[in-house]
Amino acid sequence: MAEFTMELNDEQREVRDWLHGFAADVIRPAAAEWDEREETPWPVIQEAAKLGIYSLDFYAQQYFDPTGLGIPMAMEELFWGDAGIALSIVGTGLAAVGVLANGTEEQIGTWIPQMYGDVNDVKVAAFCSSEPDAGSDVASMRTRAVYDEAKDEWILNGTKTWATNGGIANVHVVVAVVDPELGSKGHASFIVPPNTPGLSQGQKFKKHGIRASHTAEVVLEDARVPGSCLLGGKEKLDERLARARERAKAGGERVKNAAMATFEASRPAVGAMAVGTARAAYEVALDYAKTREQFGRPIIDNQGVAFQLADMRTSIDAARLLVWRASWMAISGKQFTAAEGSMSKLFASETAKKVTAQAVQILGGNGYTREYPVERMHRDAAIYTIFEGTSEIQRLVIARTLSGMSIR
Repeated sequence: MAEFTMELNDEQREVRDWLHGFAADVIRPAAAEWDEREETPWPVIQEAAKLGIYSLDFYAQQYFDPTGLGIPMAMEELFWGDAGIALSIVGTGLAAVGVLANGTEEQIGTWIPQMYGDVNDVKVAAFCSSEPDAGSDVASMRTRAVYDEAKDEWILNGTKTWATNGGIANVHVVVAVVDPELGSKGHASFIVPPNTPGLSQGQKFKKHGIRASHTAEVVLEDARVPGSCLLGGKEKLDERLARARERAKAGGERVKNAAMATFEASRPAVGAMAVGTARAAYEVALDYAKTREQFGRPIIDNQGVAFQLADMRTSIDAARLLVWRASWMAISGKQFTAAEGSMSKLFASETAKKVTAQAVQILGGNGYTREYPVERMHRDAAIYTIFEGTSEIQRLVIARTLSGMSIR
């Protein structure tokens, strides 16, 4: 296992600089337009596909970086360009990871290529988990999957919400309840193939931020999928459910904590997104403070502004270090004994909100207009404390992990 280092190696720096160039030259010039349009930026995604950025191969290479820093580095650079467009580019990865984590080799080989399409006909995929009454409370999920043994089909019914690429995706990955008595342990994931009858797009959300990323409800009404679309297969599901029932009898809390560790490992990537947005806003504010003159001198000459910038940079660097630590721990197989994954997501998310707000303040009236990008960055940053587990949930996870108690 690679030793932790504070310095990127030559290959990592090359990838970082390549992504930074794409973010600066392709994403940023398009950011304001697609934010206003509130539409999926297909031309930008296609350009990313041509360069190999929008592909499973690229994300797999970063994911298997032995230092653990490939994914957070990539996320920071892309989201430095623009959060909405970057989420459109990486959103398919959520569904792909769901298949990689739970699917068979045959399912991985069949469905992941269909999620991305090709350079001339790019596709996207959607991961559908949250519901109107079940966001952080996954045990309250209502979408049901019932097995029709005679036809070897699963029948899905329910409504998913906050689905990135929901309804416009070529492939949907849907989490549904197969055994309500087991709570969150009675869930399974299903592939819903293209053009499946019974799947439709519900409400498309008009959002405060990340507007270039398509977010919508996905409605499932007697949507039938082949038995082969159950990720992992029926035999594996039956074995897992049987174990869950036995463990529930013996004491379910231990099982819950083991599952929590899996979620912990994915949270640093969201923290890295937040770091990218915060860094972008800080850089705009720093440049502005150096050139904007008031009372005959640059406003950075005033301690009130200079100290804000000092705090902004300090918080950004601290957030990045928390993200890198958690990412390194995850790839190294080290346990998050203090919920380090949640710590990184919590601190980076709150940092993004605070830093982007400070950037608006430093730019004053200009910062409040759409002529400058910090207004958009501030709107985008609000999502980080909400999706992939709210800040309140992160604090709950951390407190429970530190105390060993079931804090509510």
